[in-house]
Amino acid sequence: MGATEASYVAGHGLLDGRTAVVTAAAGAGIGGATARRFLEEGARVVIGDAHPRRTKEAVEQLADEFGAERVHGTPCDVTDESQVRALFELAEQRHGGLDVVVNNAGLGGTAELTEMTDEQWDKVIDVTLTGTFRCTRAALRRLRAADRGGVIVNNASVLGWRAQPGQAHYAAAKAGVMALTRCAALEAAPHGIRVNAVAPSLALHPHLAKVTSGELLDELTAREAFGRAAEPWEIANVIVFLASGYSSYMTGETVSVSSRHP
Repeated sequence: MGATEASYVAGHGLLDGRTAVVTAAAGAGIGGATARRFLEEGARVVIGDAHPRRTKEAVEQLADEFGAERVHGTPCDVTDESQVRALFELAEQRHGGLDVVVNNAGLGGTAELTEMTDEQWDKVIDVTLTGTFRCTRAALRRLRAADRGGVIVNNASVLGWRAQPGQAHYAAAKAGVMALTRCAALEAAPHGIRVNAVAPSLALHPHLAKVTSGELLDELTAREAFGRAAEPWEIANVIVFLASGYSSYMTGETVSVSSRHP
């Protein structure tokens, strides 16, 4: 193994007995990796994704590996309040409640600000920021009512801090996710609920490769200290940490998951 490569870490039961809801979890990106890592750490997982067929296939595959009683899912477009509500109701129906929520759903795109349409701006904001708000609101209502604590982890981005041409809408949305995380954490703390976020720089997966030019990916990769993009499961490992008791005194924080140098 080279110096910049990483070895997959086996599960250690860090989430034994917990029920987790993960959005945008039916693909090969961070959401899918998080659902798998949570199962490997002993959790029960309810996944949501905007793609019905992909959701069904992901549930079937994970259920074959980890047991049908531990994996459930339903299509969930986070811009639709009724679908968000249905996702959380499924967790309550199948497992009597929830303990962890990972708000991973987000939408990117590239457009110069002067050429960006209202529709492009609104769509990215609605999925990435307002969708995270909808799911955080739903989670807090249920976690507070259950009165047994809980954890919310939001997926932000280093673009919430850093500038990149063509990313005004996405960067604004992710900066909003960071601010939402801080405010939600203060409101949730009296109820024993923690709210944190991760901010990945570059996690390479098939969908990203489809919507980003090879030249830009090469440029972004060259800026990483390790000379490579993160694997989605490396981001998921940090989400596991934030969901587990190892981060019991952390709330309102955004953890950079990046090796990037200036």
